[in-house]
Amino acid sequence: MENHEHSVQEAVQEMVQTMASKGWRITDQRRSLAALFAEAPGYLSPKDVYESMRQKYPGVSFDTVYRNLRLLSEMGVLEQFYLNDGLKFRARCHSHHHHHMICLQCEKTMPFEFCPMKQLSHLPDDFQIVNHRFEIFGYCPECAGERAATT
Repeated sequence: MENHEHSVQEAVQEMVQTMASKGWRITDQRRSLAALFAEAPGYLSPKDVYESMRQKYPGVSFDTVYRNLRLLSEMGVLEQFYLNDGLKFRARCHSHHHHHMICLQCEKTMPFEFCPMKQLSHLPDDFQIVNHRFEIFGYCPECAGERAATT
């Protein structure tokens, strides 16, 4: 448990430092937002974030939450994904370069270390790549078993 708490604290600090480096004023609300994502085991919808933030900050508006999510995504603090039930966010993994397989049913993510960028040889030479993401969507073994049992 101590390792988890330490990694959560590191993740919060990393997110806060990124916000500060982009000129954001670090408020209690933004620290709480960073902590929410650092502690979340999976993806959060804008509504999930709003409901959570509203518990501690009753005056927060959905528009403010959504704007912050979009800006945090643009600055690379959060990753955004379009899953079956809409737009979701999660904290960006910073420990090392990897990609994810994402279950469409339970939204569990499984990292994989192979980077397909190394295999792409036909990209235009004049395009300056600064970042990339690669996700594989499908069904984890548990959900695939459930789906097979119902068909």
